Amino acid sequence: MAEITRSAPTMDVVLGIDVGTGSARAGVFTTDGRKLGAASRATRTWHPRPHVAQQSSTDIWHAVCASVSDAMALATERAGGLLDVRGVGFDATCSLVVLDRNGAPLSVDRDGAPGQDVILWMDHRAVDQAARINDGAYDVLRYVGGTISPEMETPKLLWLKERLPDVFDQAGLFFDLPDFLTWRATGAESRSRCSTVCKWTYLAHEDRWDDSYFRAVGLGRLVDEGYRRIGTDIRPLGGRVGAGLDARAAEELGLPVGTPVAVSAIDAHAGGIGVIGAAGGGDPSFDRRVALIGGTSSCHMVVSPTPRFVPGIWGPYFDAMLPGMWLNEAGQSATGSLIDFIIASHPATPALRRQAQQEERTIYQVLNDILAGLESGMPAGSITRDLHVMPDFNGNRSPHADPASHGMIGGLGLSATDDDLACLYLATIQGLAYGTRDIIDTLNRQGYAIDTILATGGGTKNPVFVREHANATGCRILLPEEPDAVLLGSAILGAVAGGVHASIHDGMAAMSRTGAEIRPDPETRGFHDAKLQVCRAMYDDQKRYRGIMTRGA
Repeated sequence: MAEITRSAPTMDVVLGIDVGTGSARAGVFTTDGRKLGAASRATRTWHPRPHVAQQSSTDIWHAVCASVSDAMALATERAGGLLDVRGVGFDATCSLVVLDRNGAPLSVDRDGAPGQDVILWMDHRAVDQAARINDGAYDVLRYVGGTISPEMETPKLLWLKERLPDVFDQAGLFFDLPDFLTWRATGAESRSRCSTVCKWTYLAHEDRWDDSYFRAVGLGRLVDEGYRRIGTDIRPLGGRVGAGLDARAAEELGLPVGTPVAVSAIDAHAGGIGVIGAAGGGDPSFDRRVALIGGTSSCHMVVSPTPRFVPGIWGPYFDAMLPGMWLNEAGQSATGSLIDFIIASHPATPALRRQAQQEERTIYQVLNDILAGLESGMPAGSITRDLHVMPDFNGNRSPHADPASHGMIGGLGLSATDDDLACLYLATIQGLAYGTRDIIDTLNRQGYAIDTILATGGGTKNPVFVREHANATGCRILLPEEPDAVLLGSAILGAVAGGVHASIHDGMAAMSRTGAEIRPDPETRGFHDAKLQVCRAMYDDQKRYRGIMTRGA
């Protein structure tokens, strides 16, 4: 790297930091949204038993610091001069972090494994607690689509109180992971409306927690304490946290003390900020666009100036993503992870992985080439006429809000060739696309008119994934010019916190732009409508099977 002297020109930049399920990433952006450098470091996840997933906040913070150092080095080299970081934005998965009164980690492991103080978002240990909460039909549940998910934090807090009471008693701070990051960066205990509204049942439109709800579900102690352990200073997106980076974090991150730190966002919501405001031609109405943020799981985000209560869809959440707007949030609990699972568990995969490595390609590219050969002379996607995947392998988040749902495959034979894997891979992508179609149809029945998907995340780099989602939903898909839209969304928040842009809306307008457009093929509509009926019938059949076994037991 070229040596930078103090006489070199200085460039204003903003820093976005994203902690996903398996890594921490950092991106350095110009104030108009051009990425100068990005880096990532893996984080560790423990799965000590089925449906349990735990992480370490210490490990996560170390990965954050390393990724920032690497990204800043790359950006400095590319800029050819000094960088002035005007603001930092953090986003992360909606995972529960448990610290003691001194801010040290408390183990959330049933056997006390040290350092594992994070219950990951995908952890389903609190299914029973969520079911009991839902049986109460509390008014606050209207704002989570009528049904609370075991992925949310109050069921997990109740699990801790019931199953690890000593840990619950010793805890001094319960954080959503995005708020842990801003606390670790600044020392300030404020919380974000994004996290508390979407995952903790905070009622932002009334600026309050619901005392009666917490007492009724068995968490009245939090009320008696004045909510000091889960947050009394709840801040909207677009604001600042504390006095910026404190001395310890500044040294660890290699940035100046006092660098402004933005109120944090959930990772999917940062992605929504990174794409949903981008101009793409046509009607700019938010009623007609949904942000699809893909990764290990996926989220579907729509906003409205008025609250819309949609059964099975989380929200309406006030002020949780765009200021003054109501957010409905849908999603699928396994998306990228499901595709990877289907591939990893197939007998043909080891040989195809070796082929991909030899050709310096991904296994997805190899499978896509196989599909292209199989589809030659046929409509795209039509080779799965007799193979169907119902994709709820980790439960159904939306629109059924059914954590007991499981995946189903119909149409398997006594063959496990490369072609069979390619067809199963395609059918899995199609099953996920029908899940998105179900979500869009449900939203449109409640007043939306969605015909455009603004998509970002890992799956959108796969042309088959994008093609099948366009054809299955009948929507045009707009891809962002900046593919790291989640990092960009956090950088936009950092820019607003640092005074570079006056508001989130101004930041989106200045920093986000659309790139490619994919339109659906109308000739495939009948095929996908038929397969959608099969997918819906598979879910109905599974519920019937459950009923049969319940009665039989």
